[in-house]
This record gives sequence, structure tokens and C-alpha cells, in this order.
Amino acid sequence: MSRDILYLLKHDFREGPGAAFYCPECTQITGVLALYPQLRHALDVRYVDFPRPRAEIIALIGEANQSCPVLILGDAKRGRVKGVKVETFGDRRFVAGAEEIGKCFSQVHGVGRPH
Repeated sequence: MSRDILYLLKHDFREGPGAAFYCPECTQITGVLALYPQLRHALDVRYVDFPRPRAEIIALIGEANQSCPVLILGDAKRGRVKGVKVETFGDRRFVAGAEEIGKCFSQVHGVGRPH
């Protein structure tokens, strides 16, 4: 796996009756992608459905790590991310949550950082 893979939840998902939902953290990262469109070219951005299990994510980083947003780091990022909470599953490294992903984008891709 050479490029980073970013997983986000699809918006307007349903969980019970009433209005549809969106994930606030995924929406925050979607906003960062809009501010810095070059990120879409640097990343493999994938959208997954809300219901669990999220098999595609589980296959890469395990059942306990299927929350979104999550950024699975490509091989080229080994050792390049400092001050970011990088987690591991087997030989894969990943960053979970909007704030940590934003810090990672800033370091690796040279975009603005979260304040």
C-alpha cells in the first residue's frame, strides 16, 4: 500500500426514525479536503456506510479500529509523522479522529494545521 487511505462515513445515514445524520468529524475532514483540494489527489479517499461491521476497514486495521474518520498510512510515511497519535495494527499504521488526521495532513502534505 503506497498511498494513504482516508475512510469517511457517507453522509445522510439513518439510524432509527427521524431525520438523517452526518458524522461531525468526517464532515470536518471533508471541509479540510475542500480547503486543500490537492489532498484529494494525494490520498485514496473512500466512503463507507454507517452500519457496522465495516468490512473494508476491518480487513486492514481490525474490528476494534473501524471508527471513522480514519487515515491508514502508506508505507512512505513511516517515521515521518511526529506529534501525532499514530496507532498500529499488525504492520499497518493509522491515525484516528479529525484532529489527529488534521495534524498529520499538516506535517505530511504541508497544509494548514488545526488550531
